[in-house]
Amino acid sequence: MIDRWTHQWLQMPLQYIARRVQKHVTPDQLTVGGFVIGLCAIPALMLKLYLLALLLILLNRILDGLDGSLARIVGPSHAGGFLDITLDFVFYSAVILGFALSDPAKNSLAATFLIFSFIGTGSSFLAFAVMAEKYNIERMQFTNKSLYYLNGLTEGTETILFYIAICLWPTNFPTLATGFGVLCLITTANRIYTGYRTIASLAKIS
Repeated sequence: MIDRWTHQWLQMPLQYIARRVQKHVTPDQLTVGGFVIGLCAIPALMLKLYLLALLLILLNRILDGLDGSLARIVGPSHAGGFLDITLDFVFYSAVILGFALSDPAKNSLAATFLIFSFIGTGSSFLAFAVMAEKYNIERMQFTNKSLYYLNGLTEGTETILFYIAICLWPTNFPTLATGFGVLCLITTANRIYTGYRTIASLAKIS
C-alpha cells in the first residue's frame, strides 16, 4: 500500500551503494547471498534469538533492494527478475516457518493460517503479472520492476514492518500473524476482483 513512497525514498541510497559495488558483484550474486542470509533466520528463530533473526531479515531486505538497483545500472535481465521474485516468496514463508518451529504449540496454527494467506497474495500477484505481460499493461507504479505490481494492503513495506513487529514482540506472534493474515486475505480478494475486471475489459477490447 505504501511501497510507491518507500520505493522512492530508498532509491537514492541504494543506487549510491550499487555504483560502488558494481565492479565486485553481480545482481544475481546479491540475490542469492541475501537469500542465504535470510534463511539463516530460521535457526535463529528456532533458538529464540529474535534480535539476531531481525538483523538477518533486515540484511536480506537490504540486499533484495540493492540487487535491483545494481541490475538497473548493469542491465536488468528476465532471469534475474525470475530468481529475485521466486527467492523472495520462499524467504517470506521461511521466516514464518521459523516462528512455528520456535514454539510449535503456541505458534503453529497462526503460522499455518498466515502461510495460507501468503499463497493467496503470491498467486494473485504472479497470475496477474503474467496477464499484464500478455496485454502489455504498463507498470505505472514501479516502472523499473521486472513484474507488474498489483496494489494491495500488504505489499513489501507492510510485510517488513510486520516482520519487525513479530521479532520485537515474539510472544504476540499468534495475534500479529492472524491480523496480518486477515489483511493478506483482503489483499487477495481485492487483487482477484481488480485483476479479473481489468483483464476481462482488455479481452473485450482485443
